[in-house]
Amino acid sequence: MEYQHILDEIFLEIQPYLNHASHSGSTLDNAKSDTFAMSLHLLDGTSYHVGESEHKFSIQSISKVFSFTEALRIYGADIYTRVGREPSGDPFNSLVLLEHEEGIPRNPFINAGAIVVADALLSHYGNVDEAYSSIEQLIRTVCGDKTITFDRTVWFLEYRNGHRNMALAYLMKSFNNLRNSAEDTVKLYCKYGSIMMSTALLSRAMLFLANHGIDPTTNEPIITSSKAKRINSLMLTCGHYDTSGDFAFRVGLPSKSGTGGAIVAVVPHVMTLAVYAPKLNQNSNPSVAIKALELFAHKTSFSIF
Repeated sequence: MEYQHILDEIFLEIQPYLNHASHSGSTLDNAKSDTFAMSLHLLDGTSYHVGESEHKFSIQSISKVFSFTEALRIYGADIYTRVGREPSGDPFNSLVLLEHEEGIPRNPFINAGAIVVADALLSHYGNVDEAYSSIEQLIRTVCGDKTITFDRTVWFLEYRNGHRNMALAYLMKSFNNLRNSAEDTVKLYCKYGSIMMSTALLSRAMLFLANHGIDPTTNEPIITSSKAKRINSLMLTCGHYDTSGDFAFRVGLPSKSGTGGAIVAVVPHVMTLAVYAPKLNQNSNPSVAIKALELFAHKTSFSIF
């Protein structure tokens, strides 16, 4: 299949959408609203790119895939006593469902669920720095780049302005589903989201999820095949907040979006993709990136369905 030709076609076809997306996403990275990048990595290590594929941005909620991977490695199925496996049907930062379900978040890919995951990692590693370093090291390993790190300014602004996240943490604390201080847990959660990557790096980093939990480039096991399957299934059903069903309908691939403007997607046993376009729709998902993946699925017929 002529993957570069397909990416070049997509790049041309999404141009009209770049100027008509609903509103800008994260303003922290100072990206132009018409910035676009798309990368794919095959299991044999071959990669294809279009647009500004080396441009780095804060990965925001895509970090939830990595933190959940680490929590599964440490706690296994026990993590599900504190966070569920169901789509939320509500916005990613909603307090309503969390109150109704007594502090147990629906899944690890909404904010409350990822805050619980951060709390579990904080308990395991003992402090914010060590818990952060575990995820930074995991990402460096799976993308083969030892320079990956976070942006301190993004981290500071996310934490300072994260009043809703702090409210979620305190609400879960009131239901005894937070073991550490709300402040430290949210600091860690925001630090994960402030990690800076490009589409080239993100597509490489997700390869283990397309290959039964094994990094196909180094042959290093990252997570068990069974746990990789669980992560992919949750990405499919919960990776786009309250529009996850619509994305599954339109694209049909396990994926995770981030408010930084990126989406990662997995074609099991074949490849991984990353798309970046920093304008978001009303559901806080990157609308142009969604369109690009929809075009890719149409042109290649890749879908798990």
